[in-house]
Amino acid sequence: MQVTELPAEGLKRAFQVVVPAASLAERRDARLKQLGSELRLPGFRPGKVPPAIVKARYGQAVAGEVLEESVNEATRQVITDRGLRPAMQPKIELVNYADGADLEYKLDLELLPEIPMPDFAGIELTREKATPGDAEVDEFLKTMQERLAGTEDVAESRPAAKGDILVCDFEGRLKNEDGSLAEPFPGGTASDMPIEVGGNGFIPGFTEQLEGMSPGEKKDIEVSFPAEYGAAELAGKPAVFSITAKGLKKKVLPELNDDFAKRLGAEDMAAVRSRVAENLQREYDSLARMKLKRALLDALAERVSFTVPEGLVEGEFGQIWQRVEADLKAGRLDEDDKGKDEETLKAEYRGIAERRIRLGLLLSEIGRTNNIQVSNEELAGAMRAEAGRYPGQEKQVLEYFRSNPQAVETLRAPIFEEKVVDFVLELAKVTEKQVSPAELTASAG
Repeated sequence: MQVTELPAEGLKRAFQVVVPAASLAERRDARLKQLGSELRLPGFRPGKVPPAIVKARYGQAVAGEVLEESVNEATRQVITDRGLRPAMQPKIELVNYADGADLEYKLDLELLPEIPMPDFAGIELTREKATPGDAEVDEFLKTMQERLAGTEDVAESRPAAKGDILVCDFEGRLKNEDGSLAEPFPGGTASDMPIEVGGNGFIPGFTEQLEGMSPGEKKDIEVSFPAEYGAAELAGKPAVFSITAKGLKKKVLPELNDDFAKRLGAEDMAAVRSRVAENLQREYDSLARMKLKRALLDALAERVSFTVPEGLVEGEFGQIWQRVEADLKAGRLDEDDKGKDEETLKAEYRGIAERRIRLGLLLSEIGRTNNIQVSNEELAGAMRAEAGRYPGQEKQVLEYFRSNPQAVETLRAPIFEEKVVDFVLELAKVTEKQVSPAELTASAG
């Protein structure tokens, strides 16, 4: 095999590779001979099919196999002999391949950069710590009361107030530019629909306009569908809903007593409060961990600078930009991005892609150089946890992972990243700071 290195540029490398025709012929003949010894064709004894027939029938397929094997083997040898570390799959461009001729191809690849290790001990971080108090537990229990609330008819004759349940029929029509109304649109009509006055779940401004209506009353209300509304034919358009109020109910909140506790599977309210406090503590700890990790990644990004492979950046940017374009079409662009032209947005998101790739390579290198591994037990635990998200289908999910190594990698990667983060945090200077739950959540955006 002859290998000629072509002029390099940055992290990119290129080679001209020539595999002798004799080597290809030897490999091809060996494969055809093996096939001949295994073939069973009518009219011939097993393993006694004439080589000319084997070649006529299978020569083209074998030539394709030999080509692929030879290119892969030669590429591995080029990479191994030179101690190269490709950042992604090499690109192969066939230059010449004909029967009886040498195989010639061009090999293009991009290398992983040399990644400097920052001084982890010089990183100073603050880990926030919040503890739920009675106020936070009470607020959570109030939410649970609302969720488990029942309803009862309003006995007295009065208009609907905020928080009441108004039972309605309604029919929605889009409003034309001249003020006329179109035909009712699909999904815009309902009968005996219970709607919480001033509640969520409907078009903004819909439930608020039900306040003050009484059973038997009819009313037209005007609203506009949000620009990011899921149905494109309705998004951003004005509409009129004809409402008929038919009944009025009010919420009945369950009392916070031992009967309420038993509905939740607890012995008494003390047990419920203890469980709620534990759940809130886990949420606070998870949020504090997320903030600490974000601060660590920011610190690493500030301390380390190296050239990143263009191919990886372009791949990451492509995925990000696909989502941005979908948001643009749906009209749900982030507030910070509104008003920016496409060129500005592309430049900003390419910067984000580059930062992600740089941090990903750095974390990977930290793990590699410090022999950080994900154990089989950790992977098995992650697979069980994922399977647990699909009750009744646990066996199918586990079998999917067993037969799809690439799917397992989607579980390995986040575990590996968290272990690397823990490794760096052990070396960094981390100071704990007690904060209120409100302070913790307020700065988590």
